[in-house]
Amino acid sequence: MAVLALGAWLLALPPAGIAHAGESDHEMARKALREGKVLPLKTVLDLLERDYPGQVLEVELERDDGMFIYEIKLLRADGQLLKLKLDAATGRVVGVKQKRTP
Repeated sequence: MAVLALGAWLLALPPAGIAHAGESDHEMARKALREGKVLPLKTVLDLLERDYPGQVLEVELERDDGMFIYEIKLLRADGQLLKLKLDAATGRVVGVKQKRTP
């Protein structure tokens, strides 16, 4: 249920850097999803859970150098805070930063 709420929240918020003249950010995100340029958030989170189990704290959809990127902040059971970047078209992890919480 939390994933569905997060997915609805993601589509409602404006993703950074993907707006075109006359088109809102959330419309661009929906269009990218319809056109198959990005995977649905649930699919990405299911893929991520296999290698990076934990609690999702934040999700952003951004466009970087023409590529859609999901940025996901995740808290692991051991207290590590991860910031992951995933290719939104494939779900492949393209970057990981980690920090141990106090």
